[in-house]
Amino acid sequence: MIDIERVLNTAIEKDASDVHLIAGNKPILRIRRDLVEVDNTQVITEEDMFEAYDYFVRGNLDKDAVYKETKKLDCSHEFGDIRLRVNISTADEIPTIVLRLIKNELPKYEDLGVPDIVRRMMSQPQGLILVTGKTNSGKTTTLNALINHINENQNKKILTLENPVEYKHKSKKSIIVQKEIGRGRDCLTYSDGVKNSLREDCDILIIGEIRDKETMEAAIETAEAGHLVIGTLHTKSCAETIDRMINFYEVRDQQTIKYLIASLLKLVVSQRLLKGKDDSLVLVPEVMVVDNIVAGMIRKEKISVSEIEDAIQSSADKGSIGLINSLAELFVDDRISLETAKKQIEEKNIEVLNRTIMQLKIKKDNASKGKINN
Repeated sequence: MIDIERVLNTAIEKDASDVHLIAGNKPILRIRRDLVEVDNTQVITEEDMFEAYDYFVRGNLDKDAVYKETKKLDCSHEFGDIRLRVNISTADEIPTIVLRLIKNELPKYEDLGVPDIVRRMMSQPQGLILVTGKTNSGKTTTLNALINHINENQNKKILTLENPVEYKHKSKKSIIVQKEIGRGRDCLTYSDGVKNSLREDCDILIIGEIRDKETMEAAIETAEAGHLVIGTLHTKSCAETIDRMINFYEVRDQQTIKYLIASLLKLVVSQRLLKGKDDSLVLVPEVMVVDNIVAGMIRKEKISVSEIEDAIQSSADKGSIGLINSLAELFVDDRISLETAKKQIEEKNIEVLNRTIMQLKIKKDNASKGKINN
């Protein structure tokens, strides 16, 4: 029999981000992007996996029904003072479980590596702000650090919709209401929760994931009604985020939605986590402040991803930060290797990266000489 609590304690000791429980394998930890077997454990059997399923579902009839109907389940679980995000799916009719460890203490916003413009934009009275990135890019951590910052500095009512709730916030200067999405929980769907938020007198609405047209429409309606809406999308760049938002809609409706997005969208931050030179994870942000130039591009009949990327690169004075600039800065600061940086961009942009690195080095050298002369 698998000793789940021993595996979880080992994961906590080794500062793992995830635990994988899969029949036919030993328990596996994700530690700074690497997969590592848990020492002195047995290969997990099919029977072990059904026992692990029972351990996390704990006889909850709603959770059991969701899993049996959909072959998957997302829920949360508390282990000591650690919260776990639990995903149970099916492989060859056997449960497969992935656990994400959620640290109780959020890292300080300043320590995350998210540019300060993102924090400053949280004082917007209304509009739409998106935090995007692939799975395991740190979106949830960034989002909750922003919630915590607002909670400590602004007098607002914040309503969060999450599946599941990961970080538990306590009201400080703000009032925080956290709702879990799913059958047998606080709201059946994200779109239901967003629609009801209009009656809940919230100032800021946090949407854990915008995954369909219905939720996107409800988010836009909420932003139009005078609220600040902050949500996440699984996209890998700011330009791709615009494309995804528009493609939720039928072609005949896209021109109308482009005008709404152009007027309501205030900021997109797209982030990646890369392995740094010291084996720690380094956040690489791309930030798009939606100014008049970007808004004009969104309204165009045909959106050009490359035009939007160029606009981001050339709008540093507005707070925008291009992916290439972020990569170049991290390389110059000796936090990532050149090879790591190059893997994040297309071949055609390698020369731009090299040129940006040279410019940053010259700027850094000149700044150093100026300090010496003074």
